[in-house]
Amino acid sequence: YYAVLFYVCRSGGWKEHISMSVLVSGGTGFIGSHTVVELIEAGYDVVVFDNFYNSKLCVLDRIKQITGKSVKFYEADMRDASALRKIFSENKIDSVIHFAGLKAVGESVDKPLAYYKNNIGGTVVLCEEMAAAGVKCMVFSSSATVYGDPETVPMREDFPTSATNPYGETKLVIERILADVCVSDPEWSVSCLRYFNPIGAHKSGLLGEDPMGIPNNIMPRIQKVAAGEWDAITVFGDDYDTPDGTGVRDYIHVTDLAQAHIAALKRVYTVKGWECFNIGCGHGYSVLELIEAYSRASGKEIPKVIMPRRPGDIAISYADPTKAKEVLGWEAKLTLDDMCRDAYNFLVKNPRGYED
Repeated sequence: YYAVLFYVCRSGGWKEHISMSVLVSGGTGFIGSHTVVELIEAGYDVVVFDNFYNSKLCVLDRIKQITGKSVKFYEADMRDASALRKIFSENKIDSVIHFAGLKAVGESVDKPLAYYKNNIGGTVVLCEEMAAAGVKCMVFSSSATVYGDPETVPMREDFPTSATNPYGETKLVIERILADVCVSDPEWSVSCLRYFNPIGAHKSGLLGEDPMGIPNNIMPRIQKVAAGEWDAITVFGDDYDTPDGTGVRDYIHVTDLAQAHIAALKRVYTVKGWECFNIGCGHGYSVLELIEAYSRASGKEIPKVIMPRRPGDIAISYADPTKAKEVLGWEAKLTLDDMCRDAYNFLVKNPRGYED
């Protein structure tokens, strides 16, 4: 691998630029698109592939509006070895940030085989094609679901791992596969980022969370109510052992999360082997607290309907992000109010999502 490091004076200070090419799988998705923006603004060359299972082509135009640059794009599925081989053969790729995969906890309970086939099978194909191309640096989009239902919080990276749903199981199995790959070949370098609960949107209002079909994650469901499409937000469970009975989660702004990938990418270029990092704010908010924060940001009342707990959900989940701060030099900076403000701004500018 090679890096060309040079410094340019901007805004009265020196800034490091790195001429490296990064392949982003699932790069038009919610987290992927925000990370592509951060990569471009950090000076990386970016190649993206996606199959548009849960994203839209116009996201590429939005990225260009924000950054002033186009990204090289391939419509491809990670399970298609020939398509991936073409991408690696046509580009000098130095590393991969791997987002592609099915991601809904509830859906995974209903469709476990689809999740195992897509997430695990697709990652194996991607790793095989990376190895064939001599690309052995990866940042992997993992999840806090690999901790299962822990006995205590905050969660640390040395906690035992398990899963309470098929989605979490796929992330856990993929982590193990990547760790085994690093053992088998010491030239590999992999950072697994265990996300907590990303919400928010780009400050421009051009990028945000706009899932296909009926949304599974809480923020798009709140947005449906704020837009007047739904009468009320469904709250799954109010009998958890938490201060107000609703689930507690570590919500993190998607821009903070995207910047964590830049820090992890620098790490995999210099340190071999497998590592994992919690990416969260380090404290939890209940579902009701999130709804109240969104109401403040939007000035809208968000009616609620209480329903039974969903299979696979746990009561409390929040991170101890100390390792990411000490090793990667990264920490979350944006608040829950910032997350809700930016999410609402995306809704105001895109009342029908990317269809507008």
